[in-house]
Amino acid sequence: MKANKNKKDISPRYLFLALTVICIVFLVLSIFFKEETKKIRSLFAGIIVPVQEGADRAGSALADGFKYFGSVKKINDENEELRKELKNYQNSAAKYQAELAELDELRKLYELDKKFPEYKKTAARVFSTDSSSWFSELYIDKGMNDGVYEGCNVLCDNGLLGIVIESYDNYARVRAIIDDRSNITAEVGRDNALCNVEGSLLNMEDGFLYVKDINKDAKVDVGDRVITSNVSDRYFYGITIGYVTEITNDTNNITKTAKISTAVDFSDVKDVLVIIDRKQVVDY
Repeated sequence: MKANKNKKDISPRYLFLALTVICIVFLVLSIFFKEETKKIRSLFAGIIVPVQEGADRAGSALADGFKYFGSVKKINDENEELRKELKNYQNSAAKYQAELAELDELRKLYELDKKFPEYKKTAARVFSTDSSSWFSELYIDKGMNDGVYEGCNVLCDNGLLGIVIESYDNYARVRAIIDDRSNITAEVGRDNALCNVEGSLLNMEDGFLYVKDINKDAKVDVGDRVITSNVSDRYFYGITIGYVTEITNDTNNITKTAKISTAVDFSDVKDVLVIIDRKQVVDY
């Protein structure tokens, strides 16, 4: 305890003054006694120069580090901007692609409309379907308020899609010709031979429908068009159903059966054309 009391602290002011005096003395000696102080200068140079070089290298490395991290931040900011621009371009491209697809659908409907100028028609869009793999029953966004009633024929792609089976104020339900409950009186071949087109989802899995009850003597070839018959009680005459892909004679030696590919792609239906007119039904 007594030793601590007797100990005196040196004032920083006196320490600074002493170091200043020492520096002045060394400066004077180095000026007037160059040869005598050469060894001392060499000694200090050997100590100070490596320290200074190390400090310079550290400073350069630190400056390069700041420059590098600054560049990385700049690159990251630019990448973020580019990602935003790319996302905007992708969204625009998707929008344009959807618009082009819609335009293509409308163009197809327009071409289909020109094939049947004698009928009044309205375009409609499919908004729901009862089936998964095939559009065998579907709902369209036009109903009685638009003149769409039960019995209206529905067209798509290059031919007959089906018929309206239920109609409400603002929408309607359509049964496609591939549905198992569908059976259409049709004509085929150069002789316009009467026949029946049977709907079948099972057969559609293999890509065809059956056309039955064709007279065995009728002139029917692969590639012939199958159309709705004038004697059909619900469908207008001349609408394309499909094209013959195969013909076989039945075992009864009276009729023959054909396979057809449909004129409509029933795996993807978006827009349809509904014939507002309905075929006149005769009550017997």
